[in-house]
Amino acid sequence: MIYLDNNATTRPLPEVIAAVNAALTETWHNPSSTHRAGQNAKHAIENARADLARLIGARPRELTFTGTGTEAIDLAIRGTLDATKKKRIVTTSIEHHAIGALCERVSKSGIEIHTVAVDQSGVVDATALANAINEHTAMVSVQWVNNETGAIQPIIDIAKACNELGVVFHCDATQAVGKLPINLGDPSMPRIDLLNFAPHKFHGPKGVGVLRMARGAKLVPTIVGTQELGRRGGTEPVPAIAGAGAAARLALDWLYDPSNRTDTAALRDRLESGILDGCPGAVVNATTDPDYRLWSTTNIGFPRLEAEALLLLLSEQGVCVSAGSACASGSLEPSPVLLAMGIDEQTAHGSVRLSLSRETTPGEIDEAIKIVCKAVDRLSDTLPGK
Repeated sequence: MIYLDNNATTRPLPEVIAAVNAALTETWHNPSSTHRAGQNAKHAIENARADLARLIGARPRELTFTGTGTEAIDLAIRGTLDATKKKRIVTTSIEHHAIGALCERVSKSGIEIHTVAVDQSGVVDATALANAINEHTAMVSVQWVNNETGAIQPIIDIAKACNELGVVFHCDATQAVGKLPINLGDPSMPRIDLLNFAPHKFHGPKGVGVLRMARGAKLVPTIVGTQELGRRGGTEPVPAIAGAGAAARLALDWLYDPSNRTDTAALRDRLESGILDGCPGAVVNATTDPDYRLWSTTNIGFPRLEAEALLLLLSEQGVCVSAGSACASGSLEPSPVLLAMGIDEQTAHGSVRLSLSRETTPGEIDEAIKIVCKAVDRLSDTLPGK
């Protein structure tokens, strides 16, 4: 199998599996218990919290563990709204479903949602976003990296604008953490009040999400309890957290050498150019500016084809890709993200996302190019007029 759906999830690394297994067999006790076994479990959690904090340049105490990345987003947004009287959110037209659907829900209770458009490259104008902030704005919520196209947003500029205007800034960094160097403790780094991520996106386990709260950020817990300094109730999943800590250590080691990202970006470019050369009419649905593009991701449109048919055919041939967000799988509608970028509906209908990981090999890329081109050619032969 050639797995090119790493933005959906990544394979847990052997060291991560070992950490999970150790927690299941050795520190499986309730970390809230005061006996020695419980405190050993608590110690395992705090070690992992420190590892995850180092990955993003934060203080361990700033990190809150949740059940998923989606829950971390929910806590950031609903928790902020419940802590203020302001009733307006500024966001973009290409956010992940976890943000878009939540914004739609809170709008029914009187929260105004102001959506800022993006250009055809999938990048938002930071100035336009800043101009959308007014005295009623409770928070700004923007992805660091788009999950469908890999477009990197001007997060630094957005954060600076929020800091200057005194508005809470929430960043969904699910596709950024573990893939880009991030140091929130850098003195030159503007304040990001709330930042969420999910370790299963960088070879960690599922079952745990993380929300980083900057010092002074105010939230009302959405799940009441005494755990996690009262920020999120419920017994912590020690095995998942231990595995997340191991994944953070490995990711930090990988990020230390910039050539790792450069080399994988070259593989992405090789995949992209091979498909474009072998599939006349295919187009890339994203910016080609390397400064605004994640090394792992490409989104390619095949006009007149149906993405679902292509996904099934590729799956039969042992290649795993996706059409848009994994959270929206099963939908026959074109990606709202691609439509928001101004991509025509026909191309959006025939677009697939291919995403690499640290484990992707040159041999897999070369074989994937052959299989994708054959599949596209086979489906093209069934079109009217052929």
